Amino acid sequence: MVGRLLRQGHTVTGYNRTRAKAEGLMAAGMQWAATPREAAAGAEVVFSMVTNSAALLAVAEGEDGLLAGLGTGQVLCDLTTASPEVSRKLAARVRERGADMLDTPVSGSVITLEKGELSVMAGGRRETFERVKPLLQDLGPRVTYVGGNGLALAMKIACNLSLAVQMMAFSEGVLLAEKSGIARATAVEVLVNSAAASPMVKYRGPFVLGMPAEAWFDVTMMQKDMLLALEMGRQLSVPLPTTAISNEFLTAARGLGLEKQDFAVVFEVLARLAGVATRTEEAR
Repeated sequence: MVGRLLRQGHTVTGYNRTRAKAEGLMAAGMQWAATPREAAAGAEVVFSMVTNSAALLAVAEGEDGLLAGLGTGQVLCDLTTASPEVSRKLAARVRERGADMLDTPVSGSVITLEKGELSVMAGGRRETFERVKPLLQDLGPRVTYVGGNGLALAMKIACNLSLAVQMMAFSEGVLLAEKSGIARATAVEVLVNSAAASPMVKYRGPFVLGMPAEAWFDVTMMQKDMLLALEMGRQLSVPLPTTAISNEFLTAARGLGLEKQDFAVVFEVLARLAGVATRTEEAR
């Protein structure tokens, strides 16, 4: 995303806890900030994207945090998939400093981002959204305002629960076909080109033939989102049965030591239960 902003001609000053991971971006033109506060100070719009609610508060608070660098007229766009409640409370603190905040989570993957097909959701004051909408469109062409603070996060969580559920159903279909005598690669080819194929299934389904060297979205991160969804379901009295069972298989994946793998590794958990050899097992 920083790369896309740079290519659109924006001046970007960035911070990351591990500077070495930002070297490539600095080579591409990003200016380095020593702290979140320094990155935020003087910027018209500040973007933050970290692991979870706790990480968001860690990067926002303290004398070197984002809040300390914000002032009148600035806008914080937080892309973290965090608790809507935590986000709303942070937005109130941002406004106390004369700035404003939107929750702007994104939907997509490495591939959709590279293709310029990322979807952005925005929650907060409408006038603030309209002000930064052109900048958000530089990240992805589909930018949707969904309502007040926290609602974009609610929408993102509603989207993400479906990712794990779809991957479970896809894995079940592949295994059913494979145990019937159909080659796994053939089953994958048919399913990713069938009526059941969502964009996520199209780009992640082939992972059952070979996992990526680096997870696009690992088991731990996916389970964080599932737990956010389950908590929302409890609070709002919405039963989430497929979310609950999919979450249990993510727990099983962690129990098998697969938490660093892309969450598509739930296929391996199901395959083991079905008595089907997986590539991980074959490698042993």
